[in-house]
Amino acid sequence: MAGRLVLEGIEKSFGSGAERLRVLDRTSLVVEQSQFLCLVGPSGCGKSTLFNVAVGLTAPDSGRILLDGSDITGRRGLLGYMPQRDLLLPWRRVMENIVIGVQVRRGDLAAARRRARDLAPLFGLEGFLNHHPHQLSGGMRQRAALLRTIVSGNQVLLLDEPFGALDALTRLDMHRFLLGVRVELDLTVLFVTHDPDEAVALADKVAVMSARPGRIVDQFAVELAFPRRGDRAAAALAGYRARLLAALGSGLSSESN
Repeated sequence: MAGRLVLEGIEKSFGSGAERLRVLDRTSLVVEQSQFLCLVGPSGCGKSTLFNVAVGLTAPDSGRILLDGSDITGRRGLLGYMPQRDLLLPWRRVMENIVIGVQVRRGDLAAARRRARDLAPLFGLEGFLNHHPHQLSGGMRQRAALLRTIVSGNQVLLLDEPFGALDALTRLDMHRFLLGVRVELDLTVLFVTHDPDEAVALADKVAVMSARPGRIVDQFAVELAFPRRGDRAAAALAGYRARLLAALGSGLSSESN
């Protein structure tokens, strides 16, 4: 397997004996340089566990994680990870939240602050770096959380349903924002969602997971230029959505057989 980020044959179970729960079943994914890959699966299929393995929070039973060809299994801080909750600390100003990762690992704090200030206009945060999180809208909080991940030095991002708690209009705005930032900063993105419409709207490529134990049951490219608007785009997206739903149905039925 070759790619910027490779998840190779990941297996993971929890518990032992009669209580053993198999969560991941030889799950493999390849994310190419500058690619936006959406990972879709039913609730409880192991998507978040797969992310925890990738970023070194959980050890796999077998398999490995490769970044630019190097084995990084079990190592932390090499991939950017953004969960659904923004996890901004309420007592710290926005700037101090953004640079916290660099501060924790005793990196160059002055350089991190300069980068945050330089990128603030792109993230719609210019004039808000000295505010506290409660003074920001939901979308602004998520943009601050994403900027925190990037300022920490990560160009490969794992985003775990980061817009799930937002209202529909804010979510659409965040989609446009993320797609723009992804191109501007040349990011490589692995994005988890359970929303088929979100997946086909954002992705260069979609991977579909089965019900637990999670494995990849289908992968396909979304060959449609951005921006994906108008009747022609809607018709094409409907076709990709139908394929995604069919794969999800196949993955669900395989568990019950």
